Amino acid sequence: MSKWKGIAIGDITSEIPVIQGGMGIGVSLSGLASAVANEGGIGIISGVLTGFREDDFFSNFREANTRALRKEIKTARSKTKGIIGLNVMVALSNYEDMVTAAMEEGIDLIISGAGLPLELPKYRPRGSKTKLVPIVSTARAAKIIISRWQQRYNYLPDAFVVEGPQSGGHQGVKFEDINNPEYQIEKTVPEVIELVKQYAQIKEIPIIAAGGLFTGKDIKKFLELGCGGVQMGSRFIGTHECDADIKFKEQFINIKNASDITVIKSPVGLPLRIINSKYVKEITKNTETPKNCPFKCLVSCDYTSVPFCIAFALINARKGNVDKGVMCCGSNGYRIDKLYSVKELIGNLKKEYDEIS
Repeated sequence: MSKWKGIAIGDITSEIPVIQGGMGIGVSLSGLASAVANEGGIGIISGVLTGFREDDFFSNFREANTRALRKEIKTARSKTKGIIGLNVMVALSNYEDMVTAAMEEGIDLIISGAGLPLELPKYRPRGSKTKLVPIVSTARAAKIIISRWQQRYNYLPDAFVVEGPQSGGHQGVKFEDINNPEYQIEKTVPEVIELVKQYAQIKEIPIIAAGGLFTGKDIKKFLELGCGGVQMGSRFIGTHECDADIKFKEQFINIKNASDITVIKSPVGLPLRIINSKYVKEITKNTETPKNCPFKCLVSCDYTSVPFCIAFALINARKGNVDKGVMCCGSNGYRIDKLYSVKELIGNLKKEYDEIS
């Protein structure tokens, strides 16, 4: 029988087996991350356009985002003695800036996906204690990362987040594989666990299951499969401490069915799981393209050939302008029924966990 215990990643160990997923733009910042850390979990700040509230966000994009990230890390540190991490997308044009700033601020761990973080160890200075945690969707991707990191940097990942295609936001599989059993975490997690066993004598590499997890029963299921813990994103949107506007959170409370959530093609070119709002229905039919791009925030986004600007859509949603916004949502996001404190939510997860015999 698996126990409700913390996640051990190198020399850091959480009190509970939960990492709060990094949610951008601005949905998980220092407020949510510190609240989760204070309850013994691992709180995660999103590194996607963190500077959207800075005065010079449009005129000084890179510096504004780096400055804002440093502020969020310092604020989180002032609120908690717990574990704080950064989630940062490889696809960001300012990826190096954000990773470097976070490491300089002594962030506890960096979780990196939306592309393979093949060069992440390059930015880790000698003597740094920051743990490096790639997000993968297959054992093949994990093997590629291990091989590259060993050959170039003599470094093994400190953990892997294995994310299935039921998560909110960008997916690591093709559209046709969203519901393919071969790509669900029940299948891929054991494969990655078997892969990292080959390196156990060198380093323990815990596996963190992610994507569509919602209950304490889900947590127990993956701990019993051999995971070190789980990552949960959407479930934490239903908290008072979530950094998004109340109107953003109300959208999750108002949806009641799985059919209220859909997957569309993101401007990045990847499948994107979101709430199927009126605005989403409009933009998926719209053949117009954004008139300009003030950010150049994503390496793979060509604003002249996409139906909407995902940066503006995510910022609008986070600020409460939901009629012009996009809200990323895991496949179980419709099950959020009201707002809880982070303390209450984690207590509920523990209770659900304990009730499973």
